[in-house]
Amino acid sequence: MKASEAREMSIQDLRDRIEVEKNNLDTMKINHAISPLEDTSKIKKSRRDIALMITILAEKEKQN
Repeated sequence: MKASEAREMSIQDLRDRIEVEKNNLDTMKINHAISPLEDTSKIKKSRRDIALMITILAEKEKQN
């Protein structure tokens, strides 16, 4: 996800998306522990996307 995409989302949409992405990350980690993923960079990208969304959410909440 790009920062510009996340900035266009509403606060509630960001919260919902963060929850979904966290659940997906947990699932990926569990699957990777059982049988290694072919592309482990997906875990890193997912963590970065979550961090980006949390940062933008905090910025939006601070403005309001």
